[in-house]
Amino acid sequence: MELILKTTVETLGEEGDIVKVKPGYARNYLIPKKMAVIANKANLALLEQEKATIVARREKQRQEAETLSKKIAGAIITIKHRVGEEEKLFGSVTAADIAEKLAEMDVQIEKKNILLTEPIKTLGEFTVAVKVGYQMTSDITVQVIPLETEI
Repeated sequence: MELILKTTVETLGEEGDIVKVKPGYARNYLIPKKMAVIANKANLALLEQEKATIVARREKQRQEAETLSKKIAGAIITIKHRVGEEEKLFGSVTAADIAEKLAEMDVQIEKKNILLTEPIKTLGEFTVAVKVGYQMTSDITVQVIPLETEI
């Protein structure tokens, strides 16, 4: 089934792309959520009329992603955490913790856009990818250091 995407869908393509998907995926997910419309003559004509605005919107989103990427590229985030024996953390450092530290740096990124395969459970320095835009990521460094408790 051919569809015209009305919004950018991570696994399919960008807004305005014509894609082929299985009928069930289109009927049960994309069309009800207004993420796509059926690629018929009327919708293709509308797409041609809106093509300039779609290109402008894509370019603006790409520039915002590049700006954000430059802002956080190479950023070093230090997180203090309680430590037990053998330098293992009590709990772990999650994407939410990293998003919170980025927010302190005036960078608003949702925790789902922090590509952390599994929570960090040891001390050290880790490289974490952050999704800043469609098909665009940037790496940051996360340093986990022990929290010094007062006795």
